[in-house]
Amino acid sequence: MTVHRKKLIEVSLPLKAINAASAREKSIRHGHPSTLHLWWARRPLAACRAVLFAQLVDDPSAWPEEFPTEESQGRERKRLHGIIEEMVPWKATHDERIIARARCEIARSIARGRGEPPPDEDDAAAVLAYLARHAPPVCDPFCGGGSIPLEAQRLGLRAHGSDLNPVAVLVSKATCEIPPKFPGRAPVHPDVDGTGGWRGATGLAEDIRRYGKWMRDEAESRIGHLYPKVRVTEAMAAGRKDLRPYIGKDLTVIAWLWTRTVASPDPMIRGAHVPLVRSFVLSSKKDRRAWVEPILQGAGRYRFKVRVGSGTPPLGTVARQGGRCLLTGSPMPFTHIRAEGKKGRMGARLMAVVALGTRARVYLDPPEDMEALAGSAEPDWRSSESISHWPGRTNVVEYGLTTWGDLFTDRQLVALTTFSDLVEEARKKVLADAMAAGMDPEAPRIADGGDGAEAYADAVATYLGLCVSKLSNVSSSITSWMNDRGAFRETFARQALPMVWDYAESNPFSDSGGCFDMILETKSTASSLATGWQRFKRP
Repeated sequence: MTVHRKKLIEVSLPLKAINAASAREKSIRHGHPSTLHLWWARRPLAACRAVLFAQLVDDPSAWPEEFPTEESQGRERKRLHGIIEEMVPWKATHDERIIARARCEIARSIARGRGEPPPDEDDAAAVLAYLARHAPPVCDPFCGGGSIPLEAQRLGLRAHGSDLNPVAVLVSKATCEIPPKFPGRAPVHPDVDGTGGWRGATGLAEDIRRYGKWMRDEAESRIGHLYPKVRVTEAMAAGRKDLRPYIGKDLTVIAWLWTRTVASPDPMIRGAHVPLVRSFVLSSKKDRRAWVEPILQGAGRYRFKVRVGSGTPPLGTVARQGGRCLLTGSPMPFTHIRAEGKKGRMGARLMAVVALGTRARVYLDPPEDMEALAGSAEPDWRSSESISHWPGRTNVVEYGLTTWGDLFTDRQLVALTTFSDLVEEARKKVLADAMAAGMDPEAPRIADGGDGAEAYADAVATYLGLCVSKLSNVSSSITSWMNDRGAFRETFARQALPMVWDYAESNPFSDSGGCFDMILETKSTASSLATGWQRFKRP
């Protein structure tokens, strides 16, 4: 007869340590699996690890023959809490000694319940083999980003996950299923010395970096002319001490800041387009204040000038109550703005350029040639699939942005389609190099369970595709600029597609946030693979 024995989770947990570790994970941006791809409600790995452990380890009160008194039970419970406190910090995932200790404790509880001796705690392979044979499988029918299956695997348990959302399935496969297929595999890239020690998935991570770098360089050779540097002129620097060191220099652009425009309803200016600006502030940092000041030139014309230092930025021209005409101050109700958008008469105007200076952001007046250059982009593909109107969530539809293609500028579409095409080209290069490295060319593809050359090419292409997907999250016309941080607010900063009046267009070839290199290295799958799974062992 099966005897139910209380588990540790039913009695007590060191919640303070678990909560602290879970909160700390939110600020980890390099090497954490959450950087693999955006996913909603991703569960903290620390909490998943602790809960799985506490569900499988017996509470001391379940074994009165071994722990007959409350005092002895308390001592044992404190020891088990110590194991949890030691293994929940993120750094513990890189310490095989700590994880091995947790696995041994799980195996000990299982063996005790089976009435047999536990495996030798000094024999890691024996512990993993025991868990593979006797530990109950962990099943997560709504696995989302794969946090629970990943931590189950880390603890040596058999894990099964599923989800209805194909994005969640892909993210979970990239998190849990693909890395263990190529343990200790040296990179296949011809420029890498494959004779070194490549532990875990570090070889796969290195190939992702190498072929991703090739993608970036190849994309720049094809469309880099659409993303030029900006030259600081005497006219730009007039009255601005902060620009004097840069006069005559070409600076890399981080972002182009645009505002949407519509025709003013005021008949006095005869249909001239006026800007819809939520805020003219570019930087609200105390020592680096900057804003855009519109300069009225008469006859329905205006230009934008960047100001820095002390002063009062003008109020925006659109708020919750509606808009106002910049030129005459006449009100512009949302009914008018929506009607103009739905008729396809909403335009855009470049307000400012953000460039990379010497360890600082540099805010510049908008050069006329850059606005014309952006308009010269000619995408060969644009999604015509409709966006479902969900009031309060997909408000862009109310302003005429009714298809997914409408959410991107022409230049953004050119960049994203170029990077997407290069994923398949990179896959072909990986396949050729994998076969040259001796991987089986006849083995099935990764979707069919293979681990040969085709499967390896699929794996690298999967992670590169996820990088392109992340690039799209900062490459839409509803990506905005956070003036308090000098950074991009992603498209999916929340689970909605709100209308953004003044948006930020990123440069995928810069060396700052929003670029492909940053996604590949700082927040990328490559970093996650290299640091997150380098000591991962499959049971």
